[in-house]
Amino acid sequence: MVEMPPRCPDCSVEMEEMTLAAGTYNLQFVSEENREGILGSIGVKQKFDAKAFVCSECGLSRMYADLTD
Repeated sequence: MVEMPPRCPDCSVEMEEMTLAAGTYNLQFVSEENREGILGSIGVKQKFDAKAFVCSECGLSRMYADLTD
């Protein structure tokens, strides 16, 4: 689980959560594992929203998969 919000490993300041988007869509991580239930039985893959954090000091950015339900 991701420490919320994470600290920048370079500057040691708290990183700011931001929305990372491509056009009008938010980015997602797509697993090779099928979802559970009926959707998984037809081949629908697990998807996790991407949480993006940016350091306000140095601009370092990190992405984490939001594994919470």
